[in-house]
Amino acid sequence: MRALSSVDRYSRTMRDDMSQHKNGSPSGVRLWHQHLGLWVLIALLGLTLFGSGWARAAESTTIPAGTFAPPVVRLNLSEAMALFLKQNLDLLIAKYGIDSTKGQQITARLFPNPVAQIGNVASFTQGNTLAKTGAFTMQVQQLFELAGKRGYRIESAGFGVQSAEADFEDAVRQLGFTIKDAYYRVLVAQRRLALAEENRDRFARILDVNTIRFKKGYIAEVDLIRIRLQVVDFQSQVIESIQEGESARADLRQLLRLSPASKLELTTEMDYRRVDPDMGKLRSVALDVRPDIRSRRATVAQREADLKLAKAYRIPDVTIGAGYSVQGSRGPDNQQMAILNLGVPLPLFNRNQGGIVQAEVGVQSAQAELDRTVNQVENQVDVAYHNLLQSRRLVEAYLAGVLEDARSTFTIVERAYERGGATILDLLDAARTSRTIQQNFIEALFSYQRNLFQLESSVGQEITS
Repeated sequence: MRALSSVDRYSRTMRDDMSQHKNGSPSGVRLWHQHLGLWVLIALLGLTLFGSGWARAAESTTIPAGTFAPPVVRLNLSEAMALFLKQNLDLLIAKYGIDSTKGQQITARLFPNPVAQIGNVASFTQGNTLAKTGAFTMQVQQLFELAGKRGYRIESAGFGVQSAEADFEDAVRQLGFTIKDAYYRVLVAQRRLALAEENRDRFARILDVNTIRFKKGYIAEVDLIRIRLQVVDFQSQVIESIQEGESARADLRQLLRLSPASKLELTTEMDYRRVDPDMGKLRSVALDVRPDIRSRRATVAQREADLKLAKAYRIPDVTIGAGYSVQGSRGPDNQQMAILNLGVPLPLFNRNQGGIVQAEVGVQSAQAELDRTVNQVENQVDVAYHNLLQSRRLVEAYLAGVLEDARSTFTIVERAYERGGATILDLLDAARTSRTIQQNFIEALFSYQRNLFQLESSVGQEITS
């Protein structure tokens, strides 16, 4: 406010000087020229500051070329699986479990550390001193494990590594089904969107033609309203399909650990591929290759090794020690002694009875877990196999002519409506029927592909025939 007041005062002073200049006063003329030069300087300074500020603002709002162009990631199903195995965080976490068990395996191979003891003994009775009677003793003791305890620990740790590796493969199996399912959900959304756009555009053309016919009085207004409502219905389906596709892409990007700004383009087509697997062979292969079964078997073997280790602890370990002692005031010139000892615990009370019972229960529990997993796998394979057969039968029924019949019926009714041989209700009914049949076909095709992936996941390997 003070700065504005100063400007006002300066403006009033300049107006007074200009009035003096008009009256012909010499002092007024000089003052007027001085103020005029100052005003020009202020104006130039203001233009400079304004220009620099505008330039900085323009520079700050300038959009670098390509800033908003999202990166395009083109993936077929195999490439998506490879990227998933490389970047998925759940798999990385599962892989850390293997490293942890390998650390336990390293520990199992190690021998117990030796124990070193150093002591000094002196007598202070009858006038003795440390210099006269002190004895310096040094001793090393080593524990020796008997009954093969170290070997059993190594065996148990080895089976633990095998179990962890099988668990990792099982995580790949389960998450692999998830990535395939997410990939095909995007394809389903694309097919639904294409169908909805086709129906919308088709009825938009019908609406344009019938708008002209309504203006000429050839159709009733209620028929035009029905067509317009159908166009809006198809447009709402387009919007729903777009939203569904964006949600499916977001799930796929999260599984692949991609940025939300990346644009996914999937190159694998959702086509029908008939498979006719052998049920007996599938069940046999599943029991051999399923990683969760292999993990349970390795766990059973590990618990059996733990039981052998627990029984081996009934036999006590031996501690052997050796040392050297120097006694007297003059050190090495006086009495010297070599020390050798043997320590063996007496297993009178504790013979690891509780540890053996726990190990036996661990074996029984691991075996029960294996039996349950085998039963689950057999049922999963059976259910997935029959679901695949049913979905295959449905897809082939559509491909046998139902899908084409629905499309051709809609076209026939549309042409008949244009010639006046069908009503608007016939046209709308044919359109809805065609749309329903095509949507159901897309769902049946996706269900068939999903059941195939489920069967592959249940078996534990890809099915090619």
